[in-house]
Amino acid sequence: QLQLVESGGGLVQPGGSLRLSCAASGFTLNYYAIGWFRQAPGKEREGVSCISGSGARTNYADSVKGRFTISRDNAANTVYLQMSSLKPEDTAVYYCAASLGYGSRWHLARKYDYWGQGTQVTVSS
Repeated sequence: QLQLVESGGGLVQPGGSLRLSCAASGFTLNYYAIGWFRQAPGKEREGVSCISGSGARTNYADSVKGRFTISRDNAANTVYLQMSSLKPEDTAVYYCAASLGYGSRWHLARKYDYWGQGTQVTVSS
């Protein structure tokens, strides 16, 4: 059974950091580009970042550039999202998703085939 499981969410103060993990089971992650998305209450799902299968290419939404870093460990079948300088507007449920393709449309949810269940990130004092 193909499965993605996110972890690492929680409550953090503004300016703090969190590292999210996306672990795959049932398939080999290195064949897939992995995207991180987030969805806040009442808002559409937003593409945050994406990394190619090899890890050589990455993309970021303008809202997180310079604060978030995506990486992957294919040996561990896991992708990470290091989030720093967190702001209240980063509060959302964060999802990872897998796609066999990688390109300029990485931010579109419909490009992804498999999704995790999400992990809550809350930035508040």
